[in-house]
Amino acid sequence: MGVRSVSELDLAGACSGTTTPSPAAWEDEVLYFLLLDRFARGVEEGYPTPPDLTPGELIPRFVAADAGNAVTDEESAARWREAGRGWVGGTLAGVRSKLGYLSRLGVTALWISPVLKQARTPQGWAANYHGYATQDFLSVDEHFGTAEDLRTLVREAHEHGLRVILDVVLNHAGDVFAYEEPSPRWDGSPRAVAGWLDGDRGLVPFTPEAAAAAWPDGAVFPSELHPPHTFTRRGAISDWDNHPEYLEGDFCALKDIDHGSGPVDAFRPSAALEALIRAYCWWIATADLDGFRVDTVKHMDPGAVRHLATVVHEFAQSIGKDRFYLIGEITGPREHAVHTMELTGLDAALGLADVQYQLEAAAKGWTDPARYFELFRNSALLGKDSHTWLRHTVVTTLNDHDMVRQGGDKARFCADPEGPALALAALTLNVLTLGIPCIYYGSEQCLDGRGGGAEADRYLREAMFGGEYGPFRSRGRHVFDEQHPVYRELAKVLALRGRERALRRGRQYLREISGDGRDFGFPTALGGDRVLSVVAWSRILADRELICAVNTDPAGSRAAWVTVDAGLHRLGDTLECLYRSDGGTSPSPPVVEGNGKAVRVELPPGGVAVYGPHSGAPGR
Repeated sequence: MGVRSVSELDLAGACSGTTTPSPAAWEDEVLYFLLLDRFARGVEEGYPTPPDLTPGELIPRFVAADAGNAVTDEESAARWREAGRGWVGGTLAGVRSKLGYLSRLGVTALWISPVLKQARTPQGWAANYHGYATQDFLSVDEHFGTAEDLRTLVREAHEHGLRVILDVVLNHAGDVFAYEEPSPRWDGSPRAVAGWLDGDRGLVPFTPEAAAAAWPDGAVFPSELHPPHTFTRRGAISDWDNHPEYLEGDFCALKDIDHGSGPVDAFRPSAALEALIRAYCWWIATADLDGFRVDTVKHMDPGAVRHLATVVHEFAQSIGKDRFYLIGEITGPREHAVHTMELTGLDAALGLADVQYQLEAAAKGWTDPARYFELFRNSALLGKDSHTWLRHTVVTTLNDHDMVRQGGDKARFCADPEGPALALAALTLNVLTLGIPCIYYGSEQCLDGRGGGAEADRYLREAMFGGEYGPFRSRGRHVFDEQHPVYRELAKVLALRGRERALRRGRQYLREISGDGRDFGFPTALGGDRVLSVVAWSRILADRELICAVNTDPAGSRAAWVTVDAGLHRLGDTLECLYRSDGGTSPSPPVVEGNGKAVRVELPPGGVAVYGPHSGAPGR
């Protein structure tokens, strides 16, 4: 039998082993976010697989001709679409089999979706494949593997030089009880509860005794969550911006947990919150985790978040993890995210919404690139002395598993025809600008997430290993292709980032450009046209300036004179081409007069280049 109460956890034993220290600086890391159910099974051809498998049991690699093989007629298309609504088979062991793939790409930290045991739905477990509907906070979901599988994954990840950040949920549990009124909406009043949902989705009394008897698949665990007052019981949120509705209401069918009460400086945590935090501290110690991504922070009382951050940071430091990282999903304006971080002690916020849109828009030339760079430059708005504060407090990403900013018509960056041609440029903007970059799984293979409609989220979550719900509307083919041009070139960009500290920690400036070497300005859309141009920026650390440039034109080569720091370069000096995406040799551009000082950059369609001083030259 498994553990049912946090009081049964051997926390002292879990803390007795050796632990992996935290990284020196999280801005040095490159995150990779994967949905466990949709990433890998460990039976993909060309990668480590169980020794007893025959070749016929392995999943072959995808080739272009496989695109659309699952939607050749309406019956097969309906089968493919339906498969995307439920579990498709990714596991912790599958992630282990791809640690080489990930480390060769150049990522340094894995952000893994929640692994804990999920609540059943009226359709069984199908709809909760994502992991955000926890029924048992003390057990790993059997679909993913076991607690030992999690420990083994983290240990082997560390051996590959990869950190592991686990997605955790405290705001709510899964759909673990039923109201007397069908699907009530929040109106500020408590709602009557009909009973706990047990393992076969029947009802048992809403009492601690009945909950304990519903083990292992019914009610909720640990047992510290059994008292009825654990839950706010006020129905589902309708207005996601109405206070206190978004704090007290259920997250759709997921049941809101009461974390306590009081002002932030005198918050009184509930027994339920204390139990959840203790459970998650046990996971830190027993699995040697390096950080948490905290789900739905907006829907938690700030006092509860501060209590979480304080206890977790202190616990992690007590076992040698001095910079255990807490990344909060904080929706809303950037000013709100900054305020929430500083009020609660979270280390970083996800840069969703504005950052995602402006990053995509800059890469595709939809808007002036200054709009993206100004998100980091406007330090006065954030109350900061320097924009470099953002280098380790915001996690930036191009795609994700929700794409909330897109409303109902959701898709990945590569869904439109020009997306694949500009994917490397977009990912380079992501990983070589300020912030802790995060790559959403499959972006390096140009997964498109195309589908849209009322249940568009499923299309953002293709299974890289193929199975019944493979990418590009395929079935039975995996896309772990290390020869894919975007994977191959992104790996080179990330290797350069790893070598050059300025690309990880330096100040950042969007640079003015010129077509004739005389008239300079920032790339700008004129008359509603797209910005098809060289977009260049500097990263400067101490006296070393690196010039990064991308071409937002997917079809044509572009050239421009790019402004450089006049105090760091001498006229006639040349800059070394540190990376060029077409693999060609690039002449070392000389520093000339122009807007102070400038160098000329030429890029192929959708191309990328990085320039820096020669070794031993001024600026080194």
